[in-house]
Amino acid sequence: MGAPYTTSKVLDDPRLRHGFFGRQGGRSHGDLASNNMSLTGDNPDFVISNRSSAANSMGGHGIKDLVVFRQIHSTTVVTLIDRPPLGVAIEGDAMVTNRPDLLLGILTADCAPVLLADPDARVVAAAHAGWKGAAGGILTKTVAAMVTLGAKPDRIRAAIGPTISGANYEVGPETAAQIVALDPAAASQISIPTGKSREHFDIPGLLMSQLFAAGVGLVGDLALCTYADPATYFSHRYATHHGTTTGRQISIIGLA
Repeated sequence: MGAPYTTSKVLDDPRLRHGFFGRQGGRSHGDLASNNMSLTGDNPDFVISNRSSAANSMGGHGIKDLVVFRQIHSTTVVTLIDRPPLGVAIEGDAMVTNRPDLLLGILTADCAPVLLADPDARVVAAAHAGWKGAAGGILTKTVAAMVTLGAKPDRIRAAIGPTISGANYEVGPETAAQIVALDPAAASQISIPTGKSREHFDIPGLLMSQLFAAGVGLVGDLALCTYADPATYFSHRYATHHGTTTGRQISIIGLA
C-alpha cells in the first residue's frame, strides 16, 4: 500500500492526478521518519523508494516520470516542453508543462506548495513559495507561463497545500520589512497577533490574493498547518525550535 495523501476539491477532475503527501508511509528513519523526500541527510535508497511510491500512487507513472527541481527560494519558473534528462539538476521554484508523461513534484517543510491546472488546455504547474517567492510574485509568473502554453486564467484552478500558518509564522520586523519591500500589498498579510510581540506573516493569505489578482478562476486552501501538526507533516521551524532535524514532504500534479 502506498503512502497516504490529501487531495483538493479544487483539483478534483478525471483529467488530473494530484496529491499532497505528508510524513507517513515511507522507509526513512529517526527524525526523518518516514516518508522523507529530500536526499539531504538521508539514505538515498530510502528517498528513491519514497519518491517511487508517491509517483506510482498517481497511477500509470513511475519515478522516471517525476520531476523534482533543486529549489533555491527564487521566483524562477521553468517550462518543461521537453522531457528533462534523468539525473540533471534543474534549479528553480516553479515548473509548468503540457506533457502527459510528467509528474511535477514540489518539496516543502513549511513553505507553501501550490498546484495549478487548466484541464481544458491540458496545462499543469507546481510552485514552491516561501516568503521570498510569495512576496517576489512567483505565482503571478507561474500563471503567465501557463498562459503561454495555452491556459486561460479564468479556467485555472489552484490549490495551496500544507504550509505554516500565519498564527505560527513569526518573521519579526526586519523580515516583515523585506516582504513589504518586495510586495507592498503583502502588508495586509502581516500582523502582530494578540498576545504576541513580533510580526507574523500569512503566506497562504498572500498567495490567495495574488492568485485572484492574476485572474485565476478557482482557488482553494487546504488550511493545513505544518507547524501545528508535526506528527503529520515535516516542519523546519518546529524542528528548529525543538532541536531536531526534519525532512521534506512532496506535493505532486500531472495530467491523467
